Amino acid sequence: MPEISYLSAGELTSVGTPTLWAVTIAGVIALLCLDFLVTRRPHEVSMREALGWSTFYIALPLAFGAWVWYEFGSQQGVEYLTGYLVEKSLSVDNLFVFMLLLAAFAVPAALAQRVLLFGITGALVLRAIFIALGAAALQTLDFAFLLFSIILILTAVKLLRDALSGHEQEVDISKMRSVRLLRRIMPVTNEYHGTRMIVKLGGRRTLTPLALVVVAVFATDIVFAVDSVPAVYGITEDPYLVFATNAFALLGLRALYFVLHAALSRLVHLSYGLAVILAFIGIKLGLHWAHGIWPGLPEIPTLVSLGVIVGVLTIVTITSLRATRNAEPGPTEVIKERL
Repeated sequence: MPEISYLSAGELTSVGTPTLWAVTIAGVIALLCLDFLVTRRPHEVSMREALGWSTFYIALPLAFGAWVWYEFGSQQGVEYLTGYLVEKSLSVDNLFVFMLLLAAFAVPAALAQRVLLFGITGALVLRAIFIALGAAALQTLDFAFLLFSIILILTAVKLLRDALSGHEQEVDISKMRSVRLLRRIMPVTNEYHGTRMIVKLGGRRTLTPLALVVVAVFATDIVFAVDSVPAVYGITEDPYLVFATNAFALLGLRALYFVLHAALSRLVHLSYGLAVILAFIGIKLGLHWAHGIWPGLPEIPTLVSLGVIVGVLTIVTITSLRATRNAEPGPTEVIKERL
């Protein structure tokens, strides 16, 4: 079994050696390049194509998890699997916002996967930055776990409050600061020009709507990174496993979007489930922080966390499908109503 390396004075441990980090990052970049090659020619994604890529991007992280379990032991294996499940659950909520943005900007079906791929790339870069900041905070700040706990609990309260009040996620393009700023800097065309973000019209460089939607997607990536990174640090303190779970959860989103597109509008109880999961992980982090001060306090084992997360996701999926089994509007109509 490979030796687990220490990051700093024994405060954090990681299975990620420099070689493993380099190989993993190279693998992620290679997969992103592969996705860009697949989308180099704009086309509508068929269900067969989406299912094929989704199968690949589910099998790959599961195989990686089996390797982690075999190489580093059951503890790291369970932590990786639990963290991956948390990140995949949060990524579904991310997909729903992407769906709203694509509808709000009237993105042509042939360009949808290119927009999603830009969003995924931006999310990976932002997650990497937040993961590094999180690792630094855990090594230098005694109250970092408490801070992460508060962030997750406040996010859970907001999700629950919005769900109980019937507030739906909405996208108002005119109020997005990033979009307003771009429109002040450069003119914007009214029509798409394939995959081009900047075109020259009348001798002047002009942005296309594709540039606006990509920037809008990047802006939402920041919000999701703030929630997701503390959530997975609540499962494992290993920065390598945190990065791996985030990378694998995000890489398959492009294909998963087209598989779940019709089902996303039916997951009406997802916000309740995510609120419970985030609150649970927040409490777990709070107990972990308090345990360092009062060793007699109990901590929540990772295996228990896995059981709670699986149970919550199963319940909200079943209740959502039952609540919408007689629903007639398709996803497009639901989005238009919300906008």
